[in-house]
Amino acid sequence: MKIALVGYGKMGHMIENCAKAMGHEIAVTVDVAAKDASCLVKAGDYAAVVAAVQASGAEGVIEFSHPTAVVGNVKALLPLKLPVVVGTTGWAEQEAAIEALAAATGGTVMRSSNFSIGVNTFYKIVEEAARLFAEYADYDVAVWEMHHSQKADSPSGTALEIARRVMAGNPAKNKMVVDAFHEKPQANELHVSSTRCGSVPGTHTVFFDSPADSIELTHRARSREGFARGSVVALEKLSSKLAEGTLAPGKLYGMNDLF
Repeated sequence: MKIALVGYGKMGHMIENCAKAMGHEIAVTVDVAAKDASCLVKAGDYAAVVAAVQASGAEGVIEFSHPTAVVGNVKALLPLKLPVVVGTTGWAEQEAAIEALAAATGGTVMRSSNFSIGVNTFYKIVEEAARLFAEYADYDVAVWEMHHSQKADSPSGTALEIARRVMAGNPAKNKMVVDAFHEKPQANELHVSSTRCGSVPGTHTVFFDSPADSIELTHRARSREGFARGSVVALEKLSSKLAEGTLAPGKLYGMNDLF
């Protein structure tokens, strides 16, 4: 497959290496700052992004840019009707608008806060654990994540998805709090806290705590390679499922739709 990479930072470079190792061709790399990108565009010039992707003959797009650019990129790319896989986080509040635009244009987007197979398995483990502990009022629950100091958003999209899984398993937790507490938390509030430091690729922990004991579930990424490889696999699956008719164009999909 000929793949266009929109966003050519550290993740973009790693995706390129993984895609080539998996037998794909990188048709174009687009970025606003990376001097080694094959196409440099000005920030906010989404028409230039589209032009670069069109000219490359790409058969699919992987978008790993920046929270300030992702929505503009996706809106511009949807009319091309190429499968678009999005790994940039920090735009959850715009998902309904993107879904509506996908339906209007016939374009297809697959987004995930984390493409790692381990993380997506971890989601299921967390939801089941939350369901089990929900039966016991003594156990409270919280979510914490840590990432490298260059990450632009917090909490991470992965942490927010983990929190949603906790709330799905434990309906008593129906309010997510991502800011610091300045008063005693309410029983229905789920605290999601973040730390940014150094070069940590990503650590996520769910705490179940009672007066008697504490249980911690942790996923610790060793590198970003799992995310990079997973995004290429996601594009492969999205393309093949669209081609065979298992998935329909004009929609916004997630990992559960592919795996």
